Amino acid sequence: MKVSATLFLLPVFFVLGWAQCPVPADLKREDGTKACALLYTENSPYYDQCCAGNVMEVEPGEDQPYMPSGFNNKVSSVVVAQRCELNVWSSKAKGGKTRKFKAGAFPRLQEYRRGIFGDWNNAISGYYCTCS
Repeated sequence: MKVSATLFLLPVFFVLGWAQCPVPADLKREDGTKACALLYTENSPYYDQCCAGNVMEVEPGEDQPYMPSGFNNKVSSVVVAQRCELNVWSSKAKGGKTRKFKAGAFPRLQEYRRGIFGDWNNAISGYYCTCS
């Protein structure tokens, strides 16, 4: 029985070991503080290759109605820390569509709908991040 359970869980450990997106608990720093979220500019059709490219670290309480030019409408993957929320907008100055991402990893933003025809891949133009 132990052997069959081990063989069953073995593929799960390999998949988790190859994933590049950090888990929300990993956003805690050595000095005890934590980042509110990480925003990545590249993703992949394969989950183990997501959360790549340039990364922007978002601090708790950070409010950016205008994204930096290197990240405006270029974010493809998001990781939000435990007990945090990331509110995003599709247009500058907190205009357009809005979405709230709670704690977790969101490796492929094209899987999250933005209206009828759109998705959140390369669509974030402003954000506000809070932690409790």
